[in-house]
Formats: sequence, structure tokens, C-alpha cells
Amino acid sequence: MLRFIANRLLQGLLVLVALYTITFFLVKAMPGDPFTGEKNISEATKANMRKKFGLDKSLLTQFVLYPARILTEGSLGISTSKSRPVNEMIAESFPASFVLGMAALGIAVGIGLPLGVISAVHRNSWVDYSGMTLAMVGICVPAFIIGPLLQITLALNVPFFKVAGWGDPLDVLLPAFTLGLVSAAYLARLTRGGMLEVLSQDYIRTAHAKGVPIFRVITRHAMRGGLLPAIAYIGPAFAGLISGSFVVETIFQIPGMGQHFVNGVKARDPFLLQGVVLFFGVLIVIMNLAADVVTGMLNPRVRLGDR
Repeated sequence: MLRFIANRLLQGLLVLVALYTITFFLVKAMPGDPFTGEKNISEATKANMRKKFGLDKSLLTQFVLYPARILTEGSLGISTSKSRPVNEMIAESFPASFVLGMAALGIAVGIGLPLGVISAVHRNSWVDYSGMTLAMVGICVPAFIIGPLLQITLALNVPFFKVAGWGDPLDVLLPAFTLGLVSAAYLARLTRGGMLEVLSQDYIRTAHAKGVPIFRVITRHAMRGGLLPAIAYIGPAFAGLISGSFVVETIFQIPGMGQHFVNGVKARDPFLLQGVVLFFGVLIVIMNLAADVVTGMLNPRVRLGDR
């Protein structure tokens, strides 16, 4: 298991290096720099500001200095648009995105896993067709349609729901459902596929032949292997729910992480963009590692395959 984890960590490190490299050069490929649009300051002042943030150095020097500063100081840099440490900006906005992501993941798991299991058990029945139809609708309908519909149908008619805002515990329900519905749909389809594969195995037929109750066959034997595809998806899905929630955060006025992506691009803020991208990159690597470890514990062939 230690070798398995070490291999996954090495792969994650290579992913982060590639992610940083791509992000760095994409940011540098943007026209102008953070101070190009400043018309109220002189060129000399702009030159001093570029020097202050190290943007006057060569590309190679800038490419090396940023990760070196992260490793030595733990700093993601200073935002050129806000003049604030990127670490501080992330620390302020991440809790809201984390709570929203956790709630959305809970809704996705609570809907997707049971729906997939029930559809697999009742394969090719009206239950299966209905469940997969709902899953397809969840995949096809985007969040910017689901969110306003929930605001119109629920928030305007149910007293304890609000159209927008963040502060009360119930404020998380509508945006979490909006964000988690697509993941629930994918989980349902993955769970159904995994369960169907396991239910066709010989040991499941043997259990049925021995008269083992169907509930015990599903919970004790089939779900252990049938849920592996869903478990492998949950790790990166959680990170994706946090990082990809800008639309939902905008619709429901949630002060989360999504705003930094758009603000960073609009302001040509290299340190904000690189810091947020690397932060989410590390989060995705950690969640992928956790999913791989759980998958390896449930299925030894996964971790033995790395030897």
C-alpha cells in the first residue's frame, strides 16, 4: 500500500508541475499585463509597479521564482489587482465553497447511489428506465437553468428559502441541489453500470442459488465491487464541485472561490490566477489520492497492478 500511495503522489506531483507550466504560459500569453489598462498613472509608475511584483524579470526567472517562493515561504504571491496576499483571499472565500461543495456532494451521493443501485437491481424495468431518464435530464440541464427555476418555484413561495444570500444554514440547500444534481446523475449511471457488471458474476448467481436473501446479496456481495466506479468518481467530483461552482455562486450570491477565476482573468492578475489554479490542483490531487486509496482497499487488484 505504501508503494501504491508513493506512486500516486509522484503522479500527482507531475500533474501539478504540468498544471503550473500550462497556467503560467497561458497567463503570459494574455495581451498586456496587470497595469496595461491603468490610464491614470504614468509609465514610470507602471514600470515601478512591474518591478515591485517582479514582472520586469525574464520569463524563465519568473517561472522559477514563483514555485520557489511557494516552497520556501508558503506564499502564493500578492494579487496585483487587490494588493492582498493570495493566501488570505483564498482563506476568506474557501470556507463558503467548501460548505457548498460538501452539501452538493452529500446530495449527489444521497440521490445518485440509491438511484443507480435500484436501477441495476430492476434492470430493463420501468423503474430502471425512469431512473436513467431522470439521470439523463440531470446531465443535460445546466446549472444556470436549474438555479433560476428553483428561485422562482421554491424561494419565492416557500418562506424559509431565500432567492439569494449566504448566512443562514438553509441558504445552502438550493445552491447545493443545483450544483449536486449533475454529479448525482453521473453517479447514478456509474453505479448502475458497476452494479450490473457485478450482478452478472458467477459468485452472485451462486449466492442466489444458495437462497441468500436478495437484500443481503446486494448489500454484502454486490455493492462492494459495484460501487468502485462511483467511488473513483467521487474524489475528483468533490474537488470539481468546489472549483466549478462559479455559476451557482453568482446566481445565489455566494462569496466563494469561483469569483477569483473571473476577476483574475479580467484584471490580468497572474498571481491570483496561478495561486487559485494551484490550490485547486493540490485539492484535486489529494481527493484523487483518497479515492484511489479507498478503491485499492476495496479491490486489491488496483493497488497490486502498480507493482
